[in-house]
Amino acid sequence: MARSLKLAFILDPLEQLKPYKDSSVAMMREATRRGHTVFALRREALAWRDGVVSARALSLRVSADDHAWYEAGQSAEMPLAAFDAVVMRQDPPFDFEYVAATWLLERAVAGGARVFNDPRAIRDHSEKLAITEFAQFTATTLVARDPVDIQAFIDELGDVVLKPLDGMGGSQIFRVRADDPNRNVIIETLTHDGARTIMAQRYLPEIVEGDKRVLIIGGEVVPYSLARIPKAGETRGNLAAGGRGVAMPLTAREREIAETLAPVLWARGLMVIGLDVIGGCLTEVNCTSPTCFVEIGAQTGFSVAGLFIDKLEAACA
Repeated sequence: MARSLKLAFILDPLEQLKPYKDSSVAMMREATRRGHTVFALRREALAWRDGVVSARALSLRVSADDHAWYEAGQSAEMPLAAFDAVVMRQDPPFDFEYVAATWLLERAVAGGARVFNDPRAIRDHSEKLAITEFAQFTATTLVARDPVDIQAFIDELGDVVLKPLDGMGGSQIFRVRADDPNRNVIIETLTHDGARTIMAQRYLPEIVEGDKRVLIIGGEVVPYSLARIPKAGETRGNLAAGGRGVAMPLTAREREIAETLAPVLWARGLMVIGLDVIGGCLTEVNCTSPTCFVEIGAQTGFSVAGLFIDKLEAACA
């Protein structure tokens, strides 16, 4: 049996978490079940002084009760190196404050803290742009800010998806056809009149079968995806946009993509990765706070949270 660990989770406000579906809560529940001690930190509380990165940490007693899933214990200022591991689970937006947090966490790592996902790797892997390293798996894609280039891309392909580089949950994603009367204003809005870089991708009609979330935990590919199927009249499968989640075994193509990326990303310290795959094409590489643990576990019996704690225990051994 693994020794008892002190685990700190950097989270959104506890009252905002949805325990019946939140992957971070699933992680903490599994850690508690195994006898580990759990603490909650806020990103805003991170501070550096005299070479030490610390934060106010709140001890938690976590239960399976969705109505009262945690009991708060004592709160104290603690150096991050005092924990066996620090788990970064702050949701985007990936704004300047998020970048600043990765800088502070990087100094914590230099001071002996174990942080997952690795803060430098989080900073270096834009969830949208990371796909450009693996172009052999992507649909036809353009990254640009010049409206002339974007307009030409739409004219060439006829049916595309436009999205900002810093969004999440399906926000500000537009499907634009060549004959769309709103295409000019959509491009102006997303690019801030040519001042902001965006991504354009060939529209994948296979989205009706689901935007697949494929999870990689500590270099190991979870054998099931969660197909996030758009509701009627939608082109976005994101659960936050009303999509329906259906767990299913990985296809051969999805496994090929995941097994190619898994050792590369794990070598960089990315313990938890959520790939987005539509119609066999890689569309995003999520590394800030990938979700879908609970849905996959509930529908298949495969404990993604259990695999995560396995990998965390091994990393701390």
